[in-house]
Amino acid sequence: MANVISVPLAHPRTHSPIDGNTLFYRRKDRDYSQHIERETKMIVRRALRILIAWTSIAAPMTVFSVSNVNAKGTEVGFEQRQMDDGTKVGIWYPASGSAQRKRLGLYEQDVVPDAAVRGSRHGLVVMSHGSGGHFAGHLDTAIALARAGFIVAALTHGGDNWQDRSKATQLERRPQDLSAVVTYMLDVWPSHTRIDVKKIGAFGFSAGGFTVLAAVGARPDFSTIAPHCAAHPAFFDCTLIRQNPQSERPVWTDKKDARIKAIVVAAPALGFTFTKAALAPVTLRVQLWRAANDQVLPAPLYADAVKAALPKPPEYYDVAGAGHFDFLAPCVDPKQNPQICSSDAAFDRAAFHTLFNQNIVRFFRRHLRK
Repeated sequence: MANVISVPLAHPRTHSPIDGNTLFYRRKDRDYSQHIERETKMIVRRALRILIAWTSIAAPMTVFSVSNVNAKGTEVGFEQRQMDDGTKVGIWYPASGSAQRKRLGLYEQDVVPDAAVRGSRHGLVVMSHGSGGHFAGHLDTAIALARAGFIVAALTHGGDNWQDRSKATQLERRPQDLSAVVTYMLDVWPSHTRIDVKKIGAFGFSAGGFTVLAAVGARPDFSTIAPHCAAHPAFFDCTLIRQNPQSERPVWTDKKDARIKAIVVAAPALGFTFTKAALAPVTLRVQLWRAANDQVLPAPLYADAVKAALPKPPEYYDVAGAGHFDFLAPCVDPKQNPQICSSDAAFDRAAFHTLFNQNIVRFFRRHLRK
């Protein structure tokens, strides 16, 4: 059963409604079919409140902040840690105290720096960024989850980040990196006793989407890459492989991280490598997002391929008008890095992220319950 949610958008410059431009989500979720009408009404009401607020603002839009959308309840603590192997990890969690606006890379966030963790038995969500990214790339999603009671740990992948691309094609390393962060959070992090070890989820975008699928048991078929790149030599993944060649095909180790109970996957890289046989071990709950205007990983070889091959239908969203990088948090100044910060003129990334984050929070709340 497919359902469509349509929300009117505001123009990012004038804050006035754009006639004929709507944001569509296509959702396929058998478990939620009986609730879709209620959820649709709720989301539309929230979106309309945001739209009304924006139309009353005369000044240009400021950077998106989760704390501005949901000012009530728990504040969010934030700290940066470094694992023994040098991996950098950003950690968000429920906290008390006075939030401060802090710059973090291309983004800003309202957090209580290095605060104590509030409460206990929190679910844990680990995050994997895309190729050439950084742990801060999804900080608004992390804040939304922390405000909802989760502890979130996002790593910067060694050798595949904005400063170092030397190991960008060594994809076999990524699932191991993610599992190492889970172990660090459960065993080493000073507040590890505040985590409920039975409630662990993972989020991944682009190469991070590939990472979380592999971490929960998927076995990509790398023999499909050569014919893919012969047919599509200008595609991003094929260009990256040419720039970072490996003498041998990656050696894949079958190490499923059974601690992870549910995953959210956005615009997964190398989706075509995941055949039905490759995805057969992925029997947990999956929420899958596709950007309809993805020019980096274009349809139908990536998210569409994963959707078709999963053994169980995922909770699926198709976002009309969205580009590949619209799954990243809204930037403070899009001009600083237009490639990843700029969106189509008719697409409001901040409005989309409000709904994006709400649906991710709802998904993990439901599927990480005991």
